[in-house]
This record gives sequence, structure tokens and C-alpha cells, in this order.
Amino acid sequence: MIRINLLPYREMQRAARLRHFTLMLGAVAALGLAIVILGYLTLEARIANQQARNEYLKSEIAKLDKDIADIKKLKEQTQALLARKQVVETLQTNRSESVHLLDQLVRQLPEGVYLKSIKQTGNSVNLQGYAQSSARVSTLMRNLDASPWLDGSTLVEIKAATVQGLRANEFSLNVQLVQPGTENTETNNKQAAGGKS
Repeated sequence: MIRINLLPYREMQRAARLRHFTLMLGAVAALGLAIVILGYLTLEARIANQQARNEYLKSEIAKLDKDIADIKKLKEQTQALLARKQVVETLQTNRSESVHLLDQLVRQLPEGVYLKSIKQTGNSVNLQGYAQSSARVSTLMRNLDASPWLDGSTLVEIKAATVQGLRANEFSLNVQLVQPGTENTETNNKQAAGGKS
């Protein structure tokens, strides 16, 4: 009987299988490493893309903030110009009020009444002065109410005083400065509104 020694053949097969296993293990490790590297590169690309988008959004937001600041500044300038325009229009409308006030005071001042101060705050005028009697103060108030430029005179205070050795009445009163025709227009508007209801 012939004896065949299969040990070298089995050793060669075992070595071949080991080489095949090692090659497969290396291929799987290489494939795994390639997948990891590819995933890392993909994530890096996505992160870089998102950062670029974020930077773009930041720059656009900065531009919009600048535009908003410019718009706010323009609104403030517009408001300032409108306020100036309103002041100019008010001055234009009221520039003759002082003249009319002084003219009416001279015209309506009865004999025996002397003014020592005139103070205007908006449309309200405070008159302070001396009168020979309280009846002359009443006459002054009636005259002021009859004026087309003055209305609503109210007595603040009247008291006895001595001026240069003479007995007099010191008074303080308020009166409203009005534009002629303003009351008539307001009255007509109220009547028209009342007639419609």
C-alpha cells in the first residue's frame, strides 16, 4: 500500500486560506477606512457649505441692519422736517397775533386801568395791572370778551393796593387769544353735526 503524505498539501491550503483571509480582511479594512474617509469628507463639505451659507446670511443681515438704520435715520429726519414745517406754519399763521393782541388791548382798555405786565403762554394771556375801581376791571373784562381776537376772560385775583400814595385795585386776569372766525366755524360745524343726527 502506498502512503501519501498530505501534510504539505494541507499546510499549503491552510496558508492559501490564511492569505485569502488576510486579503479579505485587508480589503474590508480598506473599504471601511474608505467609507470613514468618504463620510468625513462629506461631513466636512456639508459643514463648510453650511458655514458659507451662514456667512452669507450674516453679511445679508448686516446689510439689512444698515438699511434699517438708514431708514430709521430718514424717518427721524422726516419727522424733524415735519416738526420744523409745523413750527413755520404756526409762526406764519400766528405772526400777527401779537400785533392784534396789543392793538386790542389798547382799544379795549378803559380809562382808569393801567397794565403792568402782559404774559402770553400759547393762546392764554395773563394781564396784571391796576384799576381805580373794581367796576373798571369788570368793564375791561366785558370789553375783552366783546373783542373778535380775545375771549373767555377770567379774573384770577383782585386786591386793594396803594400806588404812589393813591388807593387802587391790583388785578390779575386771564384771557384767551382766538382767531376771528374760528368760533363761528366751530359753531357751524357743531350745528351741522347736530342737524345730521
